[in-house]
Amino acid sequence: MDGKRKKESVREYKERKAQPGIFAIRCAATGEAWVAASPNLDTQQNRIWFALRQGGHPNREIQAAWNAHGDAQLRYEILEEVADENPLLIPALLKDRERHWRAHLGAGAVIG
Repeated sequence: MDGKRKKESVREYKERKAQPGIFAIRCAATGEAWVAASPNLDTQQNRIWFALRQGGHPNREIQAAWNAHGDAQLRYEILEEVADENPLLIPALLKDRERHWRAHLGAGAVIG
């Protein structure tokens, strides 16, 4: 990749718009699920998988599932993308939709 194309790719990456929403982490081996809201669904899985690989995820249940069953048994799944014309409403929408999905799936929280 030449320098000009690389600079253009970096600029495009920095300018992309974050997509807020709700995601789940599911363990295929145990059937467990954990749900959380994120202001940026595109970057969330990398953050969580990094913490799990380092052995330092704050949710001990998810870390235990990772340690026992490995990354092949855990799946990151986007449940819902959240949007609103008024960006000030997004945090409240995320909280509401996270509650909905945790209840619907009988899931725990990703953090906590």
